[in-house]
Amino acid sequence: MNYFWAFVAGGAICVVGQLLLDLTALTPARILTGYVVAGVVLSALGWYAPLAEFAGCGATVPLLGFGHLLAKGVRTALAEEGAIGILTGGLTAAAAGITASLVCGVVCSLVGRSHDQN
Repeated sequence: MNYFWAFVAGGAICVVGQLLLDLTALTPARILTGYVVAGVVLSALGWYAPLAEFAGCGATVPLLGFGHLLAKGVRTALAEEGAIGILTGGLTAAAAGITASLVCGVVCSLVGRSHDQN
């Protein structure tokens, strides 16, 4: 059942994103940013942690999960280090994911060839 609920939660998040693309004039960049901010807000309200506990990777892997991770990192660093944790906590918590995405981007750019956009 864990796989089922992860699929349902992740699929629902993707469906909302696709509906936003199809039915509004929002750009993908604005939707991406909105998802990250929504993850931070839902985490601050205490609503995202129960969803992540219930749905597992279906809730933690999408962009909402990245926002939740940033908020959780800031909250932890603020408690441990004080006010400087506001600036350092989010990046410290998300450093592994950011590094992995940058490395994958560089590898893909080296392996793939660009094509003329015209």
